[in-house]
Amino acid sequence: MASSVTYRFSQRFNVPARDAYEWCTDYDPNDLSLMNEKGQRKIQRITDDTIVLTEVVYQNAKRIRKIKLVKLNPNRLSWYNIQISGPNRYSGFLYEIVPESKRRSKLNFTGFLVVYDAKLTSRRLRQKAKAERQYDSNAWKLLAKAMAKDHGRTR
Repeated sequence: MASSVTYRFSQRFNVPARDAYEWCTDYDPNDLSLMNEKGQRKIQRITDDTIVLTEVVYQNAKRIRKIKLVKLNPNRLSWYNIQISGPNRYSGFLYEIVPESKRRSKLNFTGFLVVYDAKLTSRRLRQKAKAERQYDSNAWKLLAKAMAKDHGRTR
């Protein structure tokens, strides 16, 4: 049995919106380390706007393999990824970069999480969403710092 839940957060960047979008969507095998993740990432560019990420990460002494389909929308400074395999397969994640000023922007993140657990109560589902939101939000705080550091180098 599967259940789904939506969660959201925003992350500010001290980087212009277009630069933030370019940085976020310039996938690299070492990106996981920027989020303090242990693992490997393989990047397969299908077209200019379609990417498949194959990731193996290690969490709580477990090896987790995920395949994600990423679709880019540079005109709207947005992209989404659908987890096509992994523990939360068919979950979707929407990323939108919004300008706040000439030099600042923010990420609006929406997670559409699918959880597979026949015994999942609505309370436990809310707790799971809260934990996922915290995990993803923390990762983006780390990415924002790395982005600001990289952006300072290129100026």
